[in-house]
Amino acid sequence: MRVVVLGAGIIGTSTAWHLLRRGHEVLLVDRQPDAALETSFANAAQISVSYCEPWANRQAPWKALKWMFDAQAPLLWRPQWDAAQWRWLWQFLGQCHDAAFERNVAQLVALGRYSHATLHEMVASTGIEYQRSQRGIAHVYSDARAFDEAAAAAELMRRHGVQRQVIGRDELLRIEPALQAYAAHIVGGTYTPTDEHGDARVFTQALARHCAQQGAQLLFQHEVERLEVAGGAVQRVQLRCRQTGQVRALQADAYVVACGSYSAPLLASVGVRVPIYPGKGYSATLALRDPARAPQVSLIDDARKIALSRLGDQLRVAGTIELGGFDLRLDTPVAQARCHMLLQRVEELFPGVADTRPPQQGGQPNFWCGLRPATPTNVPLIGRLPLQRLWINAGHGTLGWTHGAGSGRALAELISGERPALAFRFLGYDDAPRDAAAGAKASCVV
Repeated sequence: MRVVVLGAGIIGTSTAWHLLRRGHEVLLVDRQPDAALETSFANAAQISVSYCEPWANRQAPWKALKWMFDAQAPLLWRPQWDAAQWRWLWQFLGQCHDAAFERNVAQLVALGRYSHATLHEMVASTGIEYQRSQRGIAHVYSDARAFDEAAAAAELMRRHGVQRQVIGRDELLRIEPALQAYAAHIVGGTYTPTDEHGDARVFTQALARHCAQQGAQLLFQHEVERLEVAGGAVQRVQLRCRQTGQVRALQADAYVVACGSYSAPLLASVGVRVPIYPGKGYSATLALRDPARAPQVSLIDDARKIALSRLGDQLRVAGTIELGGFDLRLDTPVAQARCHMLLQRVEELFPGVADTRPPQQGGQPNFWCGLRPATPTNVPLIGRLPLQRLWINAGHGTLGWTHGAGSGRALAELISGERPALAFRFLGYDDAPRDAAAGAKASCVV
């Protein structure tokens, strides 16, 4: 088959790779000059199978209301005159109960384990190096009540086959001695030795080059102008070259939408509504001033809901979710407050270890923000869409790097007529809604 994959982040590039491995002809399209220059560019770097709890739970509505006026809050909702935001929020509230939480966790863990195994296979077959560390992930608690609740979360993960261990402060300090400066505030932690971390951008860009070597056509710096639909099927996709302005149309047997948060407006243009909304996340990549005292284990700081991962001679700190539309500015008061929080927290946890000085004081923190494509369940949308020849691989939220390898493989298997070996609800299969009528309005709600 000839397959056009729209979007060259970790999800789209992984999809392209697995399609190639199954003998398909692949065209990989992205508006940027290289792969992984948007949401996959500077994320938290964690492959976190054991830390995949959905945002939607019993406490989430009250926390969101409490945090609305705190610019540094882990989850910040900024109301917009946007029907998509309110529709997404209503669906999110519908997931804030125990039964939905358990159901969503089961799917996220299943996909995470499948994806982790797939990533290992991909690394073995390609030899890609990407600052990979297999030292596990530790979750650090400085609040006694939150630590008490951690036992239930760890037990939930163990029921799904993930060995997330509850550990005391001394054991946590043994696993990661770099936390010694913050030891007086730590009450305990959890640790999963099978989790890992690495640079998603470096991996994805290398994988794109491997795709080209395997025969894929890489159409970078090409904007998707529109999908052309007739007779209930996608007939072609029209692109515009951002360098020359030249317009070209691609015809294929299948079209995969893997455009992250931008998947929703693209699909809405052909009458398919998907519950994906952008969650703006922030990161800072900092040079290490004292590498000997820097952490080796990837960490999650429960107090601030941020992740910290060492990438060679740099420290990546990332986190927070801001629900406020397609805003990628870093110069707003809210954005500056959130970036400042990341630097402040690094100094609290690891004083003097990284260069957290602001630019005006001679520092060079590399701030970044990206739009995490979130569904109300946090379960991504993978599978067939109502229009013939149209497929989706999007909605991975904060777990795109964790789920990327497996999501790409799973969709490639579906397109090839295979059934992926995991318990997951794929769109267009099971009880997912389908409507093949031309131009029909369809809501693919998980």
